Amino acid sequence: MAIGKLIVICQSGGKFITNADGTLSYSGGDAHATSLTLDTKFDDFKSEIADMWKYDLHSLTIKYFLPNNKRTLITISTDRDIRRFLEFHEDFASADVYVITPTPTPPAPTDATSLPCSRSSHTMPNGPVSPIDAPDDSVPDELVSPVDDTPMDFLPDAEDTRQQKTPGISSWKNCITGIGQTFNTRRELRDALDKFSLAHGFHYTLKNSDGRRFCARCKAEGCPWFIIAPILSTTKLYRIKKMNDTHTCGVGSKSRNASRKLIASIIKEKLRDNPTYKPQEIINEIRRDLGIELNYAQAYGGIAAALEELQGSHRKAYNQLPLLCEKIMETNPGSAAILNSKEDSSFHRIFVAFHALLYGFQNGCRPLLFLDCVPLKSKYRGELFTACALDGNDGIFLVAFAIVDVLSGDNWRWFLEQLKTLLSTSLEITFVADMKKEMSESLGLIFPNCFHGYCLHQLTECLKNKFKGSFTQEVVRVLISEFHGATYAPTVEGFKKCIETIKNISPEAYEWVLQTEPEHWANAFFKGARYNHLKSSVTGSFCDWISDLPAMPITQVIEAIRLKMMEFMYTRKMESEKWSSKLSPSAEENLQRSIANSHSLEVLFSPDSCLKVRDDLGIINIVSLENWDCSCREWQINGIPCLHAAAAIERIGKNVYDYCYRYFTTEAFKVTYSESINPIPALDRCVQRESSAVHVHPPCTTRPVGRPKVRKHALKSKQAERRALKCSLCKKLGHNKRKCKQAA
Repeated sequence: MAIGKLIVICQSGGKFITNADGTLSYSGGDAHATSLTLDTKFDDFKSEIADMWKYDLHSLTIKYFLPNNKRTLITISTDRDIRRFLEFHEDFASADVYVITPTPTPPAPTDATSLPCSRSSHTMPNGPVSPIDAPDDSVPDELVSPVDDTPMDFLPDAEDTRQQKTPGISSWKNCITGIGQTFNTRRELRDALDKFSLAHGFHYTLKNSDGRRFCARCKAEGCPWFIIAPILSTTKLYRIKKMNDTHTCGVGSKSRNASRKLIASIIKEKLRDNPTYKPQEIINEIRRDLGIELNYAQAYGGIAAALEELQGSHRKAYNQLPLLCEKIMETNPGSAAILNSKEDSSFHRIFVAFHALLYGFQNGCRPLLFLDCVPLKSKYRGELFTACALDGNDGIFLVAFAIVDVLSGDNWRWFLEQLKTLLSTSLEITFVADMKKEMSESLGLIFPNCFHGYCLHQLTECLKNKFKGSFTQEVVRVLISEFHGATYAPTVEGFKKCIETIKNISPEAYEWVLQTEPEHWANAFFKGARYNHLKSSVTGSFCDWISDLPAMPITQVIEAIRLKMMEFMYTRKMESEKWSSKLSPSAEENLQRSIANSHSLEVLFSPDSCLKVRDDLGIINIVSLENWDCSCREWQINGIPCLHAAAAIERIGKNVYDYCYRYFTTEAFKVTYSESINPIPALDRCVQRESSAVHVHPPCTTRPVGRPKVRKHALKSKQAERRALKCSLCKKLGHNKRKCKQAA
């Protein structure tokens, strides 16, 4: 169809349901139809929708799905959004939009107890949301009885007052309605019975249950209450066939217990919306909403069980890695997904690089990579290796990443080898990484023409630990300040000035600075191009995002990274469409600063092709426009003309934008984000149709119990020196004033 007109189906009053593959579907509500054209204004469209349902114009929001992407909802809030909506659906005759209001549109039922928890022969509500990697419903669960868990007692209120304060508990009394009630799965039946027994205050046990029928009896000796629900033939439905609803055990007088699975079913929806819920927050909400008291261990165990239902098994996820690698390369041609396992089939490492990111780096980014490592919050631990670049606007751009079992030199070497096979051999790449010997050797062996810049942050930490006990904190701060000055100094003269100050403070610190190979970290001597980014921690925001991810299976960690980069690719591509300058905003700001500072400079012509520029202090800098350099070296280091170059370029009447490195242009930025990362089909559905001959087990290392003692082990590994005692009387080291001989 032409892009001029699109039939829009407006839906409201329903709800979104998460499917087993992670996609969203809309259920319920009603719909109206309208049309959109390129001339339609957003305010008119919103007013028309508000009139359809008599909504408040200022309280509704309009969302839609991108074609072939049912995972992320996109908001329409401006005229530009409407144009994008039409562009995305120009090949379609119609499209759906979803109108969302702050409060549910249909009125809530006044009697909560009239709603059964599961479907019966008379009432057929919507089925439950299917979790990702949900456990097999046919697995017998009679060995796990709710009475084996730690008791969860109600708040000490009277029975009638308790029911008034906790309406959720009262509604659970109708989860089991009687003979003929039908349940979709065995798990649904078990959840309903857990809630039913908790609301009525009795304990039950499973007896003579198997994969074909579900049988439960009251645990009290002699009590006749029982329920029998066999599976219907040719279906997976369970229907209550026999039930004795009479108790002789004093029902309601016993302490109410709940299983771990019941806790998980209560908090699962909360965790679906917010996976970072803390145990204490769960305790407070369940106490407020249901009147149930939990301890920390119960809340933590319930969170773990609920997350496993939502996210899948950490152990099973490793066995899905071979299929994940196949799907990555199948859906994103030109990508790399390489999996290595050990001889015992346990997981060793996996390398992933998407074609869109490789293309963006090699065609739009500076040849500069930052290597970093982030520990993962996984049941089986693991380390995430990243190789990140910077786009033309100094934004983080992930090129490749790997998840390995342990942090080691061998794993870093393997990561660099895989990266080497994907990058152009003509690129002279500058790496910013730590100064370990293994890293230097690996980079020199795998990338013989590369440049290795030591991370300034790591060098600073080494300087602190080296002289922390020998000097006061104030002196150490001065040493660090001068060391940073020597690092950023663009010329040899500036470098020498800073280290001479260090030498006057401490000859030992001076010797240490010279022994750390300044040619790998000082701007005055470094031969590569770091563009004044001297720390691998420039990618800190991305690493912080990784660190804030909750513990999840390894396949979902990879998927989360893919979605994050997919979001970056889309949002930054859209942002660049608004730019009117030839350079990116950050580069434009730096260039304008140089131009503003160049107005007071005097440009002197010379017989050769170089120009001499004199500043206010009478210092002369030589600018060569032919070689794109200046004697101050700021132009070569930053890639943007310095104030001297800007003055010279303006003096001869040329365009200063023509002398900026191409990596900072808007055109190069758009090339960086020109490709897109394609979605990957859900693995749980693929596993049902495809099977891999390769089986991968979790690594042998598991996460230890308790809080990680990072600080303690870090101090031991760095062998921090104890601060020497210093006498306040004689000013000598080795003793204090109490043991000073002069005082005696």
